[in-house]
Amino acid sequence: MAHSLNEWLWQHKFWLPPGITWEDMKESEDIHYPKPRDLLLSIPFALILVVIRCVFERAIALPISAKLGVKDKLRPKAQPISILETFYTVNCKNPKEGELISLAKQCDLPVRKVERWFRRRRNTDRPSLSKKFCEACWRFTFYIVSFFTGLGVLYDKPWLWDHRECWTGYPQQPLQPSLFWYYMLELSFYCSLVFTLPFDVKRKDFKEQIVHHAATIFLISFSYCANYIRIGTLVMVIHDASDCFLEPTKIFNYMKWKKTCDSLFMIFSAVFLISRLVIFPYTVLYNTYYYSMEIFQPFFGYYFVNALLITLQLLHIFWSCLIIHMVYKFMLQGTMEKDMRSETEESDVDEERENMMEKEKNGIAHFSNVTNRNYIQRNGSEPLNNRAHLTNGHVKER
Repeated sequence: MAHSLNEWLWQHKFWLPPGITWEDMKESEDIHYPKPRDLLLSIPFALILVVIRCVFERAIALPISAKLGVKDKLRPKAQPISILETFYTVNCKNPKEGELISLAKQCDLPVRKVERWFRRRRNTDRPSLSKKFCEACWRFTFYIVSFFTGLGVLYDKPWLWDHRECWTGYPQQPLQPSLFWYYMLELSFYCSLVFTLPFDVKRKDFKEQIVHHAATIFLISFSYCANYIRIGTLVMVIHDASDCFLEPTKIFNYMKWKKTCDSLFMIFSAVFLISRLVIFPYTVLYNTYYYSMEIFQPFFGYYFVNALLITLQLLHIFWSCLIIHMVYKFMLQGTMEKDMRSETEESDVDEERENMMEKEKNGIAHFSNVTNRNYIQRNGSEPLNNRAHLTNGHVKER
């Protein structure tokens, strides 16, 4: 069964253009082609990157955050209540009004206190500012290394300057060691992101991030197996270009350096929109869809790789809409608003609103007591609650 499945999966019609078989892809001492089993190296390399990341965040990024004044906000902790904790972990984290009333009855607590407990419990699960800072530092470091590695690998390659060269001699394009290690670096990083996905900072576009990681891993893996290496390197270096500006924008935002953050955000927006909506469609999509047809007829690999590239482009359009909206707000307000993908701590709004209401009530009561005392001092009489009323309407002093 497994042997039959393996033979079916690796049919040359899935991976190679018409007229080309695996016999034509035989290696020699000087010529090597990509092999699917090479991709298995990305798993141990991804685990190594996870270890390097943990060491980097603890030994480098965290001390830097402390020196730069990045402080975590003190969050009130939710009291340990077993009924509420069970509902929180098993059912949902944000109960509806009817569920809040039912839980309040079970715990013999006011509904407002139950609501406050869930709010504080949700805030406890949200990542701290230092965690966000460390994660942004790690990604910034990797994107810088990856981007300049890609430029160093591709600057003397003909397909970087003439995109038709991506298909010259395809699929019999020998694999160069520099291209192999560049591929392993990128694939290992995205695999490491999948491994750390449950522990990373979760944003509102979490589902889109999962789709992006999956499409990227499939695209890198398939392009390697089908020897789409040249077009794959262009995809990777284009993506890293804008990411090099995104992460420092986050870092300065966490540091409260507003002007620097705003400037970097505008630079990132320009680079992202140009690279993802102009350069990527022309350099990659048009290249794979039209230029490749000058060399070979369509086959399964042609349709599959174009489907993955279009999926990436749809994600580019989704994020571009968010960025354009933020730029529009920036132009109106003169400062960048918070990341639309981030979740605002509920205590920042709801908790403070309740505290303000309580302070206002206390202030009204205090004002009432003060005015009452002033009235007594001016008129020399005591308040009515210190006097006894008789049935005939006269008042008797106590």
